[in-house]
Amino acid sequence: MQADELLVLVAGGDQRAFEDLYALVSGPVYGLVRRVVRDPAQSEEVAQEVLLEMWRSAARYDPGRGSALSWILTLAHRRAVDRVRSARAAGEREQREALRAGEPAFDQVAEEVEAGMEREWVRRCLRRLTDLQRQSVTLAYYDGYTYREVAERLSLPLGTVKTRMRDGLTRLRQCLGGAA
Repeated sequence: MQADELLVLVAGGDQRAFEDLYALVSGPVYGLVRRVVRDPAQSEEVAQEVLLEMWRSAARYDPGRGSALSWILTLAHRRAVDRVRSARAAGEREQREALRAGEPAFDQVAEEVEAGMEREWVRRCLRRLTDLQRQSVTLAYYDGYTYREVAERLSLPLGTVKTRMRDGLTRLRQCLGGAA
């Protein structure tokens, strides 16, 4: 069953349809949220909120305005952006309070430079992987697909993908060990 059909059933309170829809969209939702929010723990929390919101507000979905997946990913993007804005506002409040209290402020520039350096280090290490390892790791960790979904997307046996992922993650860990 497609996401559109499942979401209509979910709007009617069908729990089995929700389970199927959850399995279908949870990976893409997490992947989108992760790209916006960046922090894995925050991303998991936001993705969970989105999936709960999907259950609660499924009746608001209008098939005439677009696909169910687009509607769900729009919910995810909005929620992720809200989380980023909220975190940014909280950081700004903390900075203002630190200035008022006469304490040294959080060095945002240094943090941004450090984060940029870390991203570049990860990119460099990813380039050292084989094409299949890089594809597998990217699909799983940046796009939010399960190992089984990665295997399907790459038209490979699940065991092959698991081996490539293990080998790729081992090489990444070794490469990134020099960054610490």
